[in-house]
Amino acid sequence: MPSRSEERILLSHGAGGKLAHELVERLFLPRFSNPALAALDDGAILSETPEGQIALSTDSFVVDPIFFPGGDIGRLAICGTVNDVAMTGALPRWLTAGFIIEEGLPMADLERIVDSMAACAEEAGVGIAAGDTKVVPRGHADRIFINTSGLGWRPEGVRPTGAGARPGDAVLASGTLGDHEICLMTLRAGLRLDGEVPSDLAPLGGLVRALVDAEVELHALRDPTRGGTATVLNEIAAASGVAVRLEEEAIPLRPGVRGACEIMGFDPLYLASEGKMIVVLPEAEADRALEILRGQRYGENACRIGEVLEGPAGRVTLLTSIGGERIVDMLTGEMLPRIC
Repeated sequence: MPSRSEERILLSHGAGGKLAHELVERLFLPRFSNPALAALDDGAILSETPEGQIALSTDSFVVDPIFFPGGDIGRLAICGTVNDVAMTGALPRWLTAGFIIEEGLPMADLERIVDSMAACAEEAGVGIAAGDTKVVPRGHADRIFINTSGLGWRPEGVRPTGAGARPGDAVLASGTLGDHEICLMTLRAGLRLDGEVPSDLAPLGGLVRALVDAEVELHALRDPTRGGTATVLNEIAAASGVAVRLEEEAIPLRPGVRGACEIMGFDPLYLASEGKMIVVLPEAEADRALEILRGQRYGENACRIGEVLEGPAGRVTLLTSIGGERIVDMLTGEMLPRIC
């Protein structure tokens, strides 16, 4: 093994899987430790009042290419942070936007990106309250990188968290999984599928708001971006001290995603989505929650994909279509770099 001084950052450190978690736990957490950070949810809860809590999240976006079917880096930057705030159970309200632009980027491309951000922010019901722009010399970046931070307000009594799953809970998905990563993968490879798979980019605040307004009890919410559904469920199982069992035949996939996985040998549970969420909630609330989700834009294909068990703690398994059961571990390595 290399010594600490010889170690180097790998692409896998940014993939959201095992190496990314090790980097956070070994390097960042010991130095930045505080109660708001300790939960390691998609967003931090900053304050407690009788009326609710403030939620905060931040994310950076380096996707390649910057324009793709179903969206672009601008829409991705809005949706990514809006969704992270929403996964705390909060209503997203305000964003900041920081731009690192490479010298030589066509002004028409920048205008297209900013127009896309404005339209998506309006759709999501958030405002851009502050921002910053830096330009670096040609060759010192790759066209454009964007950082967004988001603030939201979470009503009192709404407390989904990665440590909130309980034995007997149901696991729901708000729609088809893996669309975003297959979109980028096939675009980069120049592959043509029987059915085009556009990115599923979508702001999910409306879905969460519908569940909260209906007073559905929410134990955990996550959007399965880098590392996919398998990784976020491993995070929830470990933090909650429970096991999760998925059903292969219940996993919702577009035909194009299923076909691409068969051709290229990918496991769809590790593919990133950018407009879907995983919901963990009491079994007694599952049918009502599905009815609510299916009545909302971006939730029409919501379905039940699994259940929470007592143990072994931290284990995620999949009941296969042929009747077997296999362990679904956290992502190891890198599926596809720069997907968000």
